[in-house]
Amino acid sequence: MTRRGALVRSGTVDRLTPAGWEALRAHGVRTIIDLRNDDELVQNAGAVETIHIALDRLDEDPEFWVDWVNGPQFATPLYYRPFMERFPDRIERVLDAVEQAQPGGVLFHCVGGRDRTGLVAIVLLAIAGVRADVIADDYARGAERAHTHDPAFEAFLGEKGTSSRELVIDLVASLDYDRPGLRARLVV
Repeated sequence: MTRRGALVRSGTVDRLTPAGWEALRAHGVRTIIDLRNDDELVQNAGAVETIHIALDRLDEDPEFWVDWVNGPQFATPLYYRPFMERFPDRIERVLDAVEQAQPGGVLFHCVGGRDRTGLVAIVLLAIAGVRADVIADDYARGAERAHTHDPAFEAFLGEKGTSSRELVIDLVASLDYDRPGLRARLVV
């Protein structure tokens, strides 16, 4: 079992009211990891330690991004594995930030709470030892909660002979992280 409240996946926290920030702190969140790019940032007023790690730095390595940003493949798990192969240091920075965060919960967010946070959630849950099919279900629920579940994405993936579920399960099977300190933080 993962530790309740250890991780919170979210869309942007920019629109939280003072009561929302208080609820976040009451839930135990002590660190926020903001995965947005520099041009997406808005100063948060929540008085919670915030670590900025721009996951999708589109200004770096344009050769990689030209294949992924233009088209429906960007907003699918189809690009997760190529992204992790090309930018493993970015995922490592996020994992380090979660592992080194002060005691309490860690909220990680991007804009919509699906793509960048989806990838991070997949990796963190895999490190915690969660089964791949359960992680795939979590990914699907996250897309629904983010109101970004788009049948066109699944149709696009179907044309490629796959699905979000299959891609997530395949990605989890390919991960090889030995992070006992992080696992201890996440597991009951």
